[in-house]
Amino acid sequence: MTLKIISAEDILFEGEVTSVSLPGTNGRFTVLKNHASLISTLEEGNIVFTTSGGEEQERHVLGGLVDVDNNIVSVCIY
Repeated sequence: MTLKIISAEDILFEGEVTSVSLPGTNGRFTVLKNHASLISTLEEGNIVFTTSGGEEQERHVLGGLVDVDNNIVSVCIY
């Protein structure tokens, strides 16, 4: 699946991942391939994701929105 993490200034990450863990407003949740479509707000915390090469990375965010649809995870942060 494809993960895109963007801010108003830049694209922070765009690439293929196997999983993404996000700090949702109602609690942390994980998105895997073929996840149901959803839109959620994010609170301050870390986005943790595993690239298709098996490398785990994380990005700290102050909040934002996430849209999951057709194996594309789009995260807009602030």
